Amino acid sequence: MNQNLHQQKAEEPIQIEVYSKKDCCLCDEAKDMILDNTREYSVELSVTDIESSPELFEEYKEKIPVIFIEGEQSFVYKVHPVTLRKKLEKVLESRNIK
Repeated sequence: MNQNLHQQKAEEPIQIEVYSKKDCCLCDEAKDMILDNTREYSVELSVTDIESSPELFEEYKEKIPVIFIEGEQSFVYKVHPVTLRKKLEKVLESRNIK
């Protein structure tokens, strides 16, 4: 990988997606936990309302929040801060960043 491409990949924010829905206390807690524990990382947090898609709602209605890091399901119901940071470090290591 050339240096410019490597550097560009290294600087890309880590993608975190939360499957959520309205009036979900656990979802709000998960989002707060993510925001509180990712300040030292470059992350892009997005929230997907499962009620906006019948397919997502059917699959996840009893299983939220679901948190994906870089497209990989990483947490269900609750985010553990130490595990979150370990998963983020693993993403960075996979990008060869130390």
